[in-house]
Amino acid sequence: MTAGKLSTRRVEGLGEGSLVGTLAKLLQLTGEAVLVFDGTGRVLLANDEAGALFGGATPLVGADVRRVFPAEDGSEPTGSFSPGDLPFPLDGSLALAPCVGADGRLGRARVRCGAVVGTAGTHVLVALPVDDTERVEREHDRALDDLRRANHRLSGTLKIVLDTIDISDLSELFGRVLEEITDAMEADGTIVYLAGSDGFHLRGLSSGLAGERVARFMAFDRAVERLAVHEGCAVRLRVCAPLVEQLRRGRLATREVVNEETHEILTLKSDILPPFTSFMAVPVWFGGHVIAIIEVGWRRMHPLPADDARLLDSVAHYLAVQLEGAFAALRSQRAERLAALSTELREELLDASSAETGEESLLGRVWDVLSAAAEELEAVPVRVRVNPHQGVSVAELPLTGTRALPGATADLVRAYERDGICVAPILPGSDLGAFLRELGEPCEGALVDLGELARERCGALLLRPYGAEPLDDLELEFLWGLLEDVRDIARGEEARERDKRISQALQTGMRNELQQVDGITAEAVYSSATKAASVGGDFYDLIRLPGRRACVIMGDVSGKGVEAASVSAAVKTALGAYAWEGLAPARMVRSLNEFLLGFSRLETFATLFVGIVDLSAGKIRYCSAGHPPAIMVRDGADEISALDVQSGVVGAFHDIAYRDGTVRIAPGDVLLLYTDGTTEARDPEGAFFGEEGLREMVMRESAADRPFEGFVGRLLEGLEAFTGRNLEDDVAMLALRFDEVGRAR
Repeated sequence: MTAGKLSTRRVEGLGEGSLVGTLAKLLQLTGEAVLVFDGTGRVLLANDEAGALFGGATPLVGADVRRVFPAEDGSEPTGSFSPGDLPFPLDGSLALAPCVGADGRLGRARVRCGAVVGTAGTHVLVALPVDDTERVEREHDRALDDLRRANHRLSGTLKIVLDTIDISDLSELFGRVLEEITDAMEADGTIVYLAGSDGFHLRGLSSGLAGERVARFMAFDRAVERLAVHEGCAVRLRVCAPLVEQLRRGRLATREVVNEETHEILTLKSDILPPFTSFMAVPVWFGGHVIAIIEVGWRRMHPLPADDARLLDSVAHYLAVQLEGAFAALRSQRAERLAALSTELREELLDASSAETGEESLLGRVWDVLSAAAEELEAVPVRVRVNPHQGVSVAELPLTGTRALPGATADLVRAYERDGICVAPILPGSDLGAFLRELGEPCEGALVDLGELARERCGALLLRPYGAEPLDDLELEFLWGLLEDVRDIARGEEARERDKRISQALQTGMRNELQQVDGITAEAVYSSATKAASVGGDFYDLIRLPGRRACVIMGDVSGKGVEAASVSAAVKTALGAYAWEGLAPARMVRSLNEFLLGFSRLETFATLFVGIVDLSAGKIRYCSAGHPPAIMVRDGADEISALDVQSGVVGAFHDIAYRDGTVRIAPGDVLLLYTDGTTEARDPEGAFFGEEGLREMVMRESAADRPFEGFVGRLLEGLEAFTGRNLEDDVAMLALRFDEVGRAR
């Protein structure tokens, strides 16, 4: 264990790395003996001072607290613990109590003990030795205050930990922590800022600061956070009273602040200072980065002990993990909310596009979408038009009316333009931001530009007031995605419809052109998902080869649309060429893997089954690359088995090892190939069809009284009945019946 840390042992789940590990540093911050015991009288925590004062060689953690503070007659504790067994009150008042000293002898200690609010009988006890009555009397007042203060601080920090363990909801976490920090430090208020991509954003205030003016945003390296990050720990700060000359100038733009640690006097902008005279700024570190700043303060001049700063550092150390988890959850929730809104607006625009026509109607719908986005982002939407005669951008500002925007606006659009659209952040220090601020208009947010729609330049400003939070990366990315959707919809569905027709044509050809092979009866079926508007990458083929041989192929390329269909076509063509070269299946797949890795600019991969059927030898040599296992049904359906030799997928990584499997065939045997849309189909309650469901249906449909003709059609019909005719993925099936095996023609 690292030197200087609290020595602990595990007691029913409490030990290093959990609650004890979190509180160890906190208990070191007081020079008094501290014990924490629960409602059963068991000692949960003890600092080094407690070990030196009580118990002799007996370990304190896990011991019965009654052994540390025995009855006056020295009798052993019996029965279950009761607070009345202890020789001192539990109401926080000071008392002299008998105790077992470090030498094992009975002595006395000055004790103060109180309950931790909101816990099931947990108490914090602070004690001092009684070795000099006169000294104790002289320091009586100071000791009482120190004991009260230490008890209050430690009780408060313990409560923070106990109340916030495993909280993932950020608002609930802040709701508890800010009030409890304020109470534990006997402060007037607590503020928390969370780090974003552009600075620190206000995320919580304690209730005592309701109605106070608090900065909503602090840019990196421009405010109090710079001091806290530079020091790496809590910074104790005091705001100096303004000079008479400064007061005469009117509103104070800056204030002088004293760093109590270094005694440096710093000049900071008034609008980013908290509403305190004395305060501590505490950085919360996680993974080498400051993820939050906590400000704890007092409205009037207040002493700022270094111990209090270290205590807050310990609280921040504990909160770091909790905060990171909650922050990640909050960011995820925000991303989900923006994604859902983007989808909602896109669907509304698509529905409106199919019902309405006309250029004016189109521009009106686009403006409705931008207005809805602005409302979600708590911004004001402002139309921007281009004067066709002068080429000047004109905005209809909310406070000052129609204004020509500075010429730098066009430069801003060009700087951020991407594929014909633009989302450019507006900051107060930019040319456009400064122009708006001088007019008294909202001056933070974003400039969005959709290029030319309906023969008119279409753009807008989404503005927040000065001092508000800039749009963060999630919000800017949301706008980018929304503008891309609006642009695509506004320009029509022609290109996507054309792509869909191309992909459908490609895949129709791939699925339906099974070659005739003497000695084999083949049939296949394909069903497009009822929920999918795009075409997927399922494909299959049967290729006749010399020497009573054939190559059977089934695959599934990741993705949808033209990309998947074109890759499927290329894969099928390449495999046909490899088959005619006489390559073994594993060798074919290995060559295809390298081909596919260089074929597509996208991260496209495929699952694949390739089999070489040799009717003369009565066997199939196959390679199954990440594909669902093929099923072999013996003649008469008296046996069904899976071809279980498997290899990795194709097109994902170089140097994957692919291997062949071999299976014997006899007249009347049937080989069934299928894609994963078959086994992953779900019923209306969400249950998977699964491999067992498929095997049972295959056995049923392969019975002697059931003809092979229509076999895969019956399988598809059974699958659609299982799903309530609501397939969520494409389904492809291919069946081969081997009619003539082992006989030369």
